[in-house]
Amino acid sequence: MTIQRPRLLLIDSYDSFTFNLAALCRTAIPDCSIYLIQNDQLSIDELLPLLKSFSAIIIGPGPGSPDLPEDIGVVKDIWKLSECDLLPIFGVCLGFQSLVIEHGGQLRRLQVVKHGQVSQILHNERDIFENLPQVTAVRYHSYHAEPHSKEIEPLAWADDGVENGSVLMAGRHRTRPFWGVQYHPESVLTDEGGLHILRNFWALAVEWSQKRGRCLYPLEPSAMDILGPSWPHLQPSSPSSSQTTATSVLTRVVDLPGATAVNICEMLGVDDHKSPFILLDSAASPGRFSIIASLLPTSLQILYSVGDVSVTLKSAKSVWHETLDRYDVWSWISRFMQLSKARDGCPEVPFWGGLIGTLSYELGVDSLDVPLRRNRRDMNAHPDINLIYVQRSLVLDTLTNKVYIQSLLPDDSEWMADISDELKKLPPSSLPSRASSNMQSASALVALPDRSRYIAKIESAQDFLRSGDSYELCLTAHTHLSVPSFLSSWGRYKLLRQCNPAPYSAYLRLQPSTFLSSSPERFISYSRSPNTLCQLRPIKGTLRKAPGVTRAYAEQALRGSRKEVAENLMIVDLIRHDLHSVVGLDVYVKQFCQIEEYENVWQMVSVIEGRLPAGSQRDDLGWEVLRQSLPPGSMTGAPKKRSVEILQNLEDEDRSLYSGIFGYWCVGGGGDWSVAIRSCFKHELDSQDPEMENWVIGAGGAITALSDPQAEWDEMLLKLQGVLGAFGAAKPRCYD
Repeated sequence: MTIQRPRLLLIDSYDSFTFNLAALCRTAIPDCSIYLIQNDQLSIDELLPLLKSFSAIIIGPGPGSPDLPEDIGVVKDIWKLSECDLLPIFGVCLGFQSLVIEHGGQLRRLQVVKHGQVSQILHNERDIFENLPQVTAVRYHSYHAEPHSKEIEPLAWADDGVENGSVLMAGRHRTRPFWGVQYHPESVLTDEGGLHILRNFWALAVEWSQKRGRCLYPLEPSAMDILGPSWPHLQPSSPSSSQTTATSVLTRVVDLPGATAVNICEMLGVDDHKSPFILLDSAASPGRFSIIASLLPTSLQILYSVGDVSVTLKSAKSVWHETLDRYDVWSWISRFMQLSKARDGCPEVPFWGGLIGTLSYELGVDSLDVPLRRNRRDMNAHPDINLIYVQRSLVLDTLTNKVYIQSLLPDDSEWMADISDELKKLPPSSLPSRASSNMQSASALVALPDRSRYIAKIESAQDFLRSGDSYELCLTAHTHLSVPSFLSSWGRYKLLRQCNPAPYSAYLRLQPSTFLSSSPERFISYSRSPNTLCQLRPIKGTLRKAPGVTRAYAEQALRGSRKEVAENLMIVDLIRHDLHSVVGLDVYVKQFCQIEEYENVWQMVSVIEGRLPAGSQRDDLGWEVLRQSLPPGSMTGAPKKRSVEILQNLEDEDRSLYSGIFGYWCVGGGGDWSVAIRSCFKHELDSQDPEMENWVIGAGGAITALSDPQAEWDEMLLKLQGVLGAFGAAKPRCYD
C-alpha cells in the first residue's frame, strides 16, 4: 500500500466534534487526505466500490444509540465487510459502541452519565496504548458497551467507582483490523491519549495493510463527484476590489474628555423615534469602542426572513426586492460587502462603516437544515436579518477619550466639520435617575413562563441527555411585558445601561424591530485581511458580585464546579469544530475557563482562535465562520443539530432576536458580533393600544445531567432581573 499520501474516510454521525477529529487525524497522520461523509449519505452497496481507494476508515462520534438505524446509518454494515473489502477501521464513542455490539456485545445505560467529564484511563500499555503510561481523557457518553464474545479484546477501562463501576474505554477485534475508544481523543482536555492513540492506530493499520499486500487505488472522478472535495477545502476568495476602486474612508479625530455614548447619541437626535438609530455601546469593561451611526434618510436597510426568495431593500420612502436567484442570502450579503470595500481608515478603529444589525436565532436553525415552525410568522413578525448600511459614523474610544468622525461619502468634509463643532459644545454627561424606573414599577405587567411547565421541560431535557441524544441543552423561554408607553425606548435603554452595564450593550431601532441589549458575551470577532484572525469567546459560568464574593471565591465556585467546567468544555469543543470546518488545522484554545471580572458579575470565559494557513486568503472568512457557527453553541448545546431539533420541540415559540446575534461587518473587512442575551425587543405593530407597549425578554440556561430543575428555574429568574430593571420590575408581579 502506498503510505506517502494516505487517504482516510471519516464517517460523521451528525456530531459537533467531527472536524476536531479530522484535525487530530491530520496531525497524527501528516499529509493524509480526509474525505467526510454522513452516515446516511450512502448505502453500503454505494460505499463498497469506494473503499479500495482509502487507507482506513474513521467512524466518528454522534448523538443517539448505535442500535438505532436512524442514529447509526451505514456504520452497522461496515463491520460486516468481506475479506476482499476489508481495511483498517477506528471507531470513536458511538463508532466504538457500534463495533462492540455488532460483534456480540451489549449496550447499557450508565447510571451516571459522563458529559464533558475527565477520567483517568486504565490500560495495559500495549497495542494502541503502547508507550503510553498514563492517559487522561474527556468522555461524552450516556451508554457504554459490554463485550460478550471473544471477538472483542478489551484494551482500556475507566473506574467510575460507585457511580458506574468499571467501564470499557477501548478495545480491538481479535482477528480483523478494527479498533476503537469510548472516550473522545479529539477533545481539548484529552492528553496524549488522543494524538498518540491515533499515531499508534496508524502504525498498526500500515503494518496490517503491508502484510496483506493491500494496494491503494486512485480515487476516480466519479467517486470525487460523490464524496466532494477533501478536508480542509479552502475556498478561493472572490476577486478583491482593487485599491483604485475601493472607497476611501474620511476621518476626523476629536479629543473629547468626559464624552459618553449617551450624550453623543442625544446630540445626533436619538429622541426622534420615527427614525432608525444605531448604537453599539461599550458600556462597561472590558469594552472599549462605542459605535454610533449617523444615518441618512437614504441609508439602505436590508431585510430578509427565512423562506423568502428575495431580500427587501429600503431607502428613504422607496422599497424594492432583489431576487436571490443563484445566491443564498449569505452569499448575497457577502457579494454586497465585496462591492462596498473601503480603505484608508484609521487602523486602530474597529469600524469604518458597513453593515450593522441583528441576525435571528432561527436564521441559524435554518442553516442546520432543521425545520422551523410552520406558523412561526403568526407569532414572530421580526425579520431574521435586519441590517443597515452605515456610511457616516462616530466611534468613541473610551480609553483615550477620542471620537473618530468617519464618512464613506465623497466630499463630506462639511458634515464632518459640523459634527466636530457640535461635539465640542456637548455639556458634561448625565445619567437618568433611579426614580425614572420606580415611577412605573406598579404598572409593568410581567408574564413569566409557567413555572411547572418550565420545570417539566427541564426534566424532559434531562431524559434526552440520559438517552445520549445530547450532552447539554440550552433551554430558554420568553417573558412578556406590557408597559405604558410614556417612557421612550431610548429612556428604557438608558435605564438598562444604568442598572446592568455591559461591554456589549446596544440600542438598535431598526423598524419594525427595536432591540435593547446589555449582553456580556461576545460571539465572534474577526480582524481585517490579510491574515484574518477569528476569535470566539463563549461564556459558561456566571456568579453575581456580592459582599465576600472575591476573585478567589469565584475561582473556587466556577472553576471548582464539575458542572460549570463541563458546560464550558462542551462549547469549547463545539466551537473548535466550527472553526476547523472553515479554516482547517490552525485552531487553538488561547484561554480555557478563566475567570474574568465584569461590572456586576464574575464570568468563566474561554477563548478560541483560528485562521487560514499561510498563503491562503479569503476576504469573507469571518462571515463564513459566522455562518457556520450559528446558532451560537452557548445557546444550543451539543451536538448542535440534534440539540436544536430537540429544543424546537421543547420550546413553545421562536426565540426570534433572543439568542441570535447583533453587531457589525466593517467595509474594511473586520467584524464583531455579540450574543443576544440580557436583552429585550419589541415590534412596532405588536400593541393594539397606543398607550401600551409589548416587550419580550428571553432567558434560560444550560441543562446538563447534573442540573437541579429548581435551581435552573431560579437561575433563569436571576438572568431576567437585570433587564427587568429597565421596566421598574426587577421583582415583578406575575400574570401567568
